[in-house]
Amino acid sequence: MSNSFQSGMLMNSSVGTEGGGGSSDAALELAYAIAKAADDRKGGDIAILQVGEVSYLADYFVVITGFSAVQVRAIARTIEDELEQTWHRRPLRTEGQGEGSWIVQDFGEVIAHIFLPREREFYNLEAFWGHAQRIDYVPPNSASNIQS
Repeated sequence: MSNSFQSGMLMNSSVGTEGGGGSSDAALELAYAIAKAADDRKGGDIAILQVGEVSYLADYFVVITGFSAVQVRAIARTIEDELEQTWHRRPLRTEGQGEGSWIVQDFGEVIAHIFLPREREFYNLEAFWGHAQRIDYVPPNSASNIQS
């Protein structure tokens, strides 16, 4: 079963309903806010993994690709700035900013992983957490959201 966000909401493609499973709506909204902030900085291949059912680490992982170390850092800064401004939240912990090949931002119930392509392929969190439900991020204003 595959889920995707459309028009700012999570749509369950197999049944066509809003929802996200066992995790809280606030955590899902936070994951979506992280994905949108990353998209605003042109982050690529944004995926949300619903890991709360299979792990105690977090409810969701947001996995993002940046195409240079500078972009990876810019995505991380934008996520931090956006969440501080709109959610009044800062990451509990951030790792990897010095090197910029994989930055991890821990917001408690949601953890953002921002990778360079080589690192994302090598660590392959989507395969490691393959038993977690994957929610593909679709930007609210993308062509795939326009229905005829």
